[in-house]
Amino acid sequence: MTLLSQPVRAEGASAEAPEKAGAEAPPAKGEIIVSARKRREDILKVPVTVNALTSADLEARGVATVSDAANATPGINIATASSGGGHADRSFQQVNLRGFTPTSATAVTTSIFIDGVSVSSPTALSAIADPAQIEVLKGPQAAYFGRNTFAGAINIVNKEPGKDWHASVSGMYGTRRNLRVQGAIEGPVTDWLTFRATVGRYQKGGSWQNSATGQMLGDQSSTNGTLYLVAKPSTSLTVKLFGMIASDDDGPSAQTRLLAYNVTNGSGVTYVSQSNCVMNGNPYFCGAAPGVVNPVGAMTTNNAWIRNFLNTASPNRVVQPSVGVQGFGLLRHTQHVHGTAEYVIDPHLTATVLAGYNHEDWSQLTDLPLLDFTQFANPSKAFGSNPSANPSYYSYPYYIDSAQQDYSLEGRVAYKYGAVRGVVGVSWLDAESRGGGGYFSFSSAGDPVFSQGGRSRARNFGAFFGITWDATDRLSLNLEGRYQIDTITAYQNNSSLTTVNGTFAPFSVLLSKSYKNFLPRGIVNYQINPNMMVYGSVSLGVNPGQFNSAFLQYTPSIQASLAAAGLKMAVDPEKITNYEIGLKGKLADGAIRYQLAGYYSLWRNQMNTIYQAVYNSASNAYDFVGGVANTGSVDLFGVEAQVLWKVNELVSIDAAGAYNGSRINRYANPTLTTLTGITDFRGKEMPLASKYSANVGVTLGGGFAPIKDARWFWRTDWNFKSGVWASAANVTRTRDLHIFNTRVGMTKGDVTLELFANNLFNNRTITGIYDNWTIDPNAFHFAAYSALHAALPDLRTMGVQMRLKF
Repeated sequence: MTLLSQPVRAEGASAEAPEKAGAEAPPAKGEIIVSARKRREDILKVPVTVNALTSADLEARGVATVSDAANATPGINIATASSGGGHADRSFQQVNLRGFTPTSATAVTTSIFIDGVSVSSPTALSAIADPAQIEVLKGPQAAYFGRNTFAGAINIVNKEPGKDWHASVSGMYGTRRNLRVQGAIEGPVTDWLTFRATVGRYQKGGSWQNSATGQMLGDQSSTNGTLYLVAKPSTSLTVKLFGMIASDDDGPSAQTRLLAYNVTNGSGVTYVSQSNCVMNGNPYFCGAAPGVVNPVGAMTTNNAWIRNFLNTASPNRVVQPSVGVQGFGLLRHTQHVHGTAEYVIDPHLTATVLAGYNHEDWSQLTDLPLLDFTQFANPSKAFGSNPSANPSYYSYPYYIDSAQQDYSLEGRVAYKYGAVRGVVGVSWLDAESRGGGGYFSFSSAGDPVFSQGGRSRARNFGAFFGITWDATDRLSLNLEGRYQIDTITAYQNNSSLTTVNGTFAPFSVLLSKSYKNFLPRGIVNYQINPNMMVYGSVSLGVNPGQFNSAFLQYTPSIQASLAAAGLKMAVDPEKITNYEIGLKGKLADGAIRYQLAGYYSLWRNQMNTIYQAVYNSASNAYDFVGGVANTGSVDLFGVEAQVLWKVNELVSIDAAGAYNGSRINRYANPTLTTLTGITDFRGKEMPLASKYSANVGVTLGGGFAPIKDARWFWRTDWNFKSGVWASAANVTRTRDLHIFNTRVGMTKGDVTLELFANNLFNNRTITGIYDNWTIDPNAFHFAAYSALHAALPDLRTMGVQMRLKF
């Protein structure tokens, strides 16, 4: 998937330029207008690394979700789990751009925006369907986009309604129970008000059969609806309102464990260890991770015992049973609304106001061992207060839930006076989240134990500016900056808490701290000739600090274990200094468009997540607990290139490639040291990031003589990602991943029919690995990591798709 030379519009983005100092003529044919700096600029002349993918490109490549589009793009990896997390599914999606691997759900390095409005949850990537385009801005974007744009930003632009009536319907049916139906209608309500409404349903069946139940692992379904209103009551004023509701309803995910120990039941059934080395006395995996040998299985039967578990109401649940998951898998509900108002004051000034609201809640039930334990006897037979519902087999179901919401507001003014142009504005963001979990006690009969952490809140005030001075007709100097105040607050949950520091009442403030930063960016760009520009920039970025407030709730013995792992209550902000150079332009009268960029980034005071398996005497089980610590210092560097070449009327080629290197200067993780014996991580590379990645897409097409006004097309894509390390120890990695997708079809008028094949050669390479533990009912393997948690790919899928436009 190549994000190449297409229209890009950043905050406040829309199908029309969001910032225009006075009325401007429409772009010339072939010109691509961007708003990466919140004003209209040609993508080949804006001195920022910006790539985009339009709706037409998404259709041509057969991409169903924004997440799929990003994951197939060079320089980007989408992580679906974190080390120690125990599950790999759509409840966790973190964007890893340029190797800036987020180490927790709160330490986001690449933020998501919908029409320029901030969305606190990265899982918004799954909620959006049928966008006008996807935009990727690389490098720190704090000056214009604010917090958590450490590595960059992804902006999803919606399609605006037109002034004429139009409608479209598309349908897809494929193997593995793949199905997609999408409908849209747009038109005028009055001569100054237009609307666009969409509804869509997407589902896919899993690719891996569960050896324990016979069901498929990896079933997913998504439903969404949107409404977009655009009002233009005068030539100077434009008001837009967009709303979206979406839900994701998934079955048990496609995941498994690669074991470093044999697991055997009383009948002699053995799941074999695939360990190929011993480190620090611990059996583990060295080099490329092995393929899956043991049957892919999990105890995911939704029997009476599980239904009772999930229907148990508790004040300690974040998501209550009436709106929660009803079996193994994931259920998520998302709501988003935003509005913009743009007023052209005079030919030199344009004012814009944006406001947004997001809410998301999800609940998920997973089987932690990820093995077929049908023949493994339940050792305690004391899972619940209703013995008749208890299973005869061993199982370790674990429940997780979360709720997030945020409000944002921004006001800005774009200006243009002669050789000087720019923007100035202020912004406000108020985001909060809660999370919890649930499990059964293995020590005695009883109902499931639910617990929730306290509310976390982040408030951000920012004042920003950007100014460009055209020193000559070729040389421009740019200075941008944002002053921001981040206030982070941690609250107690719904029960009182007594610690050595005193007693905290329910919902009271545990910890609060403000961080103040000024984040500048300076850019110099030079137009070598009308078709070639070179630029260089220096920028600063920051991710605000956070708290490990959950530590206050642990027993003194657990707190001591966490302190020994280097975890403290308050975590300091992490910072980046980024140096970048770039070259972009076009050749052969615009038939070739290209972008080339190189960067060197200094990531300091890096936050890292450290997990510990700590024995909890209250529940007679091991708790997988941990937190975030400033244990890292990393240099990141790389080169990225994109080319779009219209060879002739028959052939088009687009290609992209990225080298994203890294070098760890300082890192500490006692859990990894216990496993590997490594204490000095200098010279290692960042985990979960492909060092090399590429995409090549070739499109053939032309007229089809036997049918009047018909055109045929054939598109094939090769997506490549080099293997990723499971951890900063650089001991185990995935194998290189090569995915080929192809589609062939015909268009006549408003009708398109095509056949497709995704993962054409049925590549079974593991898509992600994470250090974890072997869970054995007869033995404990928690002193060190003892398994790899593996995310499994979608296997070959073929089908047919039709699109109708009216």
